[in-house]
Amino acid sequence: MEVNPPKQEHLLALKVMRLTKPTLFTNIPVTCEEKDLPGDLFNQLMRDDPSTVNGAEILMLGEMLTLPQNFGNIFLGETFSSYISVHNDSNQVVKDILVKADLQTSSQRLNLSASSSAVAELKPDCCIDDVIHHEVKEIGTHILVCAVSYTTQGGEKMYFRKFFKFQVLKPLDVKTKFYNAESDLSSVTDEVFLEAQIQNITTSPMFMEKVSLEPSIMYNVAELNSVNLAGECVTTFGSRAYLQPMDTRQYLYCLKPKKEFAEKAGIIKGVTVIGKLDIVWKTNLGERGRLQTSQLQRMAPGYGDVRLSLEAIPDTVNLEEPFHITCKITNCSERTMDLVLEMCNTNSIHWCGISGRQLGKLHPSSSLCLALTLLSSVQGLQSVSGLRLTDTFLKRTYEYDDIAQVCVVSSAIKVES
Repeated sequence: MEVNPPKQEHLLALKVMRLTKPTLFTNIPVTCEEKDLPGDLFNQLMRDDPSTVNGAEILMLGEMLTLPQNFGNIFLGETFSSYISVHNDSNQVVKDILVKADLQTSSQRLNLSASSSAVAELKPDCCIDDVIHHEVKEIGTHILVCAVSYTTQGGEKMYFRKFFKFQVLKPLDVKTKFYNAESDLSSVTDEVFLEAQIQNITTSPMFMEKVSLEPSIMYNVAELNSVNLAGECVTTFGSRAYLQPMDTRQYLYCLKPKKEFAEKAGIIKGVTVIGKLDIVWKTNLGERGRLQTSQLQRMAPGYGDVRLSLEAIPDTVNLEEPFHITCKITNCSERTMDLVLEMCNTNSIHWCGISGRQLGKLHPSSSLCLALTLLSSVQGLQSVSGLRLTDTFLKRTYEYDDIAQVCVVSSAIKVES
């Protein structure tokens, strides 16, 4: 939409046109059955129409290309291109012509002029042409401000501006989810799985050229969006790379901390930067768009000062028969601890062993393994609870309940694995 100030007589005329790719011509077919009054007249007219597809005349899509009839939609990440022409409509020579093009957004004003120097003179019926390009990086209202200044033969300095307002729309809806994995129990921060859901919210299909994750310096990334079939790497989306309007596609990535960072648990604690998604697509007749998300952040899983994990535990145990589990205790703090282990019985699970025994000193980022024995007096799915660790240095107690669950069956029932 063009918003201009009151008209003023000028020797120069300014025209601004957006440069876009043409589109395929569409026609509305008019048909009827042969028994109707027109007979085969309508069908013959469509066959004779040069804009229709030979052999598929009733399709709305034709073979011809049409130039854009309006400004059209501009989406975030696409390149805005515009043709600017200043024409001398008068019968006199105009001097010192300076054409300036600025793009005004809600946050900044950008100079898009290809040349900052003035043209010495412009003869009658001659013009000054310029093409500007800008990769759109903001959503919302944009105003293209074109200003022209010149000097008449009489030495009078003239100046005028034109404003062209357009909206930049959002082409994609990107949602991310993080999943924590614990493949290495000795590590405080393990693998991170990132799921990216990308939805096409435009009205036309998109060809997804590239969707990649650029990790931060702390992580290595592996894409999980392809499978190996008969020695050939095939994407999980099949051979079709098109994303239809309102369709959503899910991409999965696995990130692993680099060795130098994984060994320093304190660096990866709290909020960490994962990286950013780089998305490249094409629309219509090859118009290219690109988006990069802001840096994705996740909250690293917190284990407090002391982390208790299970190394081994049986799935099924017999009623009133001892069974064994192996626990690992990791010092996640930055200080040395002197730990004491206490075991509290519950209504169903009973600990076998000495409670209140000293485990000794445990240095930061160090671990120790414990083999413990339990006995269940109740059948069914029972929860292993009742472990207490006390740091004698700070007199602080850490409680661990619902550590795991085991299935307790009667000893008379033979359990087949």
